[in-house]
Amino acid sequence: MRRNHSSTPRTGRVLGSLLLVAAAGAFALGAAPTVPEARAAAAGARAQAPVPLDRVVPAPASVTPGGAPYRITRGTAVRVDDSAEVRRVGAYLTGILRPSTGYPLPLTDHGGGGIRLHLAKSGLGAEGYRLHSGPDGVTLTADTPAGLFHGVQTLRQLLPAAVERKTVSRQSWRIAGGTIEDRPRYAYRGAMLDVSRHFFGVDQVKRYIDELALYKVNELHLHLSDDQGWRIAVDSWPRLSAYGGATEVGGGKGGYYTKAQYRQIVSYAASRYVEVVPEIDMPGHTNAALASYAELNCDGVAPPRYTGTSVGFSSLCVSKDVTYTFVDDVVRELAALTPGRYLHIGGDEAHSTSHADYVTFMDRVQPVVAKYGKTVIGWHQLTGAHPAKGALAQYWGLDGTGAAEKDQVARAARNGTGLILSPADRVYLDMKYTKDTKLGLTWAGLVEVRRSYDWDPGAYLPGAPASAVRGVEAPLWSETLKTSADIEYMAFPRLPGAAELGWSPAATHDWDTYKVRLAAQAPRWDALGIRYYKSPQVPWPTS
Repeated sequence: MRRNHSSTPRTGRVLGSLLLVAAAGAFALGAAPTVPEARAAAAGARAQAPVPLDRVVPAPASVTPGGAPYRITRGTAVRVDDSAEVRRVGAYLTGILRPSTGYPLPLTDHGGGGIRLHLAKSGLGAEGYRLHSGPDGVTLTADTPAGLFHGVQTLRQLLPAAVERKTVSRQSWRIAGGTIEDRPRYAYRGAMLDVSRHFFGVDQVKRYIDELALYKVNELHLHLSDDQGWRIAVDSWPRLSAYGGATEVGGGKGGYYTKAQYRQIVSYAASRYVEVVPEIDMPGHTNAALASYAELNCDGVAPPRYTGTSVGFSSLCVSKDVTYTFVDDVVRELAALTPGRYLHIGGDEAHSTSHADYVTFMDRVQPVVAKYGKTVIGWHQLTGAHPAKGALAQYWGLDGTGAAEKDQVARAARNGTGLILSPADRVYLDMKYTKDTKLGLTWAGLVEVRRSYDWDPGAYLPGAPASAVRGVEAPLWSETLKTSADIEYMAFPRLPGAAELGWSPAATHDWDTYKVRLAAQAPRWDALGIRYYKSPQVPWPTS
C-alpha cells in the first residue's frame, strides 16, 4: 500500500486600503455610507477586476467570457426553486456569503434578478451545471441538487477570497460576465483519510469534508481499521472499539466513532454531496482486531496491541468459521450505518496470508458485502483473486511497479473490473514534498506539486482500457500526522490537483496554466485558515 496578474500601483493600493478601512468602519457601526464613502468604495471596486471565469480549480469544461459583471449588493436575494433540496443548497450559499458581505441575502422562491438556483434539464449530467452571469444576475442551472452544489463552489471561487472570512469585508462583490458549462470527467473523485494510525475526531473530519467539497471531491474514503487502531463501534464485537481503539501510532490514547458519531459524519458529508466509503482492511492490517479477540487468531492467542508503523505481519485466520461470523457481523453493522454504495475491504499487504488463503478469503468475503447491498472496493491486490462482478480495484502502485503486477490489474480491467487510480508516487498525500519536509514518508519517493498533477488517469496504466477508469482518489495516511494543520499541510496544494484530474476534461490539462490558477487559491486558503506548503514550483502571490 503505501509505506515500506496585473498589479495595482503601490500608491493606489495604500489609498484604496485607507478608503476601504473608512468604509468598513461606517458599515460596522450600521450607518449608511455617505456619498464620498460610496464613491471611495466604487473607486476601490474599479481597481480590482472580477476573477476571470477560467481562473477556478478544477478547470471548467467550457468557459465563454463576455458582458458586464454582476455585483452582489445589499439588495441581492438568493432565489431558489420551491424544493427542499434546492433550498438547502441556497442556505449553504447564503451561509458563506452573509458573514463576509454583511448583506441580508434573503432566500426566496419569488421575484427576479439576484442569484438564482434552478433545476432544469441542462444536458450536463448528474453533477454538471451551467453558470451564467450578467449585469442583471447570476443563474445556476443543473439537472440535480448535486450539480447546483458544485456550481456554488465555482461561484465561491469567482468572488474575492475574502468571501471565505467570517467577518465583514467592505469591498465590491462582483462576478465576471459570461457562461460556464461544466461536468465531471469521472464519477468517482475521492480522497482518503486514515483515522487508524492516528485518530481524528468528528469535527476534524467535518473540516476536511468542507475542504474536499470546495474542489468538487465527492467521495470520502475513511480507513477505519488497521493494526494500530479500530475506529468504529460494532455492537456485536464491542472490544473492537473499546480495546482495539484505545491506542494509535506512538502509543497515544486513540479513539473511535460511536455509531451516532459515524452517522453524524455521514450526514454532514451528504449535505456536501460527498459519499462516505468506509474501509475495514482485511485479512491483513488486522492486529487491532486480533488483539481484541483471541479467537480470531489461528493459535487462539491474542497478540499485544501495536503502536509501530511496520506492515504485513498480521492476518485473520482464514480457516476458522468464526472469522467469517466476525466479517459478516462487521459488514452488516457498517452497511446499515452507511447509505452510500460502497464498502472497502482492503486486501493489501497481506504478507502473512498465503496466496491460496487470500483467494479463499476474498471469495468468501465479497458475497457478504453484496448480501448487505454494497459494492466491493479493494486495493488492487484484489485482482490477484477473483474480483466480484461490479467490484472496483484501487491501484496504489508506482510508475515503476513491475510489469507483472500492472498486467494483472490491466487484465482484470479488461475483464470488467473498474479502476480507481491512486498511484502512490503521484497522489499519496502523505509523501514528503522534498527531503526537508518535516511530515510524511518517502517510501514511494518525493512528490512535489507538479509531479502530483502532471499525469493522465485515462492513459496511466498500460493495457487497461480508459473506459475501465472510474476515477481518481488521493489517499492521506497518518503515520506522521496528528492534527488538522498536519492534514492540511500535506493535502494543500496537492489535493486540488488530484481533484482537477478527476473533474476536468483531459484537454484542459496543462501545468503552466494550472500553476497560475493554483497560485490564485492561496488567498482563499489564508482566509479559510488552511496551512499549506508554499511550493517553489508555484508562482504564489507576493502580497
